[in-house]
Amino acid sequence: MISGVVKAREGRIRLRVRGPGGGEQEIEAIIDSGYTAWLSLPPALVAGLGLRWQGLDRGILADGSKTLFDVYEATVMWDRRARRVPVDEADTDPLIGMALLSGYELRMQVRARGKLTIKRLA
Repeated sequence: MISGVVKAREGRIRLRVRGPGGGEQEIEAIIDSGYTAWLSLPPALVAGLGLRWQGLDRGILADGSKTLFDVYEATVMWDRRARRVPVDEADTDPLIGMALLSGYELRMQVRARGKLTIKRLA
């Protein structure tokens, strides 16, 4: 099970992200149910971890505009397991998308300091 907290009406969890050279950083990421991909990270973090570029992907932003994302690969510690995931480079706070949550149940108490849990489905 993964635990987090609600701050400013956003569900947040701590997540360890590792690059191919073994560099690792713990980040705070926001759960974004409108984001269908895996994980987004800001350019400075992508560069700092030395993530390898994989290609481009098209995306639609919340305002309906279309954009291209540079896609990288990282390893994240997810539910006590190392998991390789695609990472969209985006100049925002780190976001966890629905692809990473697939196969899990998300529960949030949407209030200040509310509990957030992510539990694997049977």
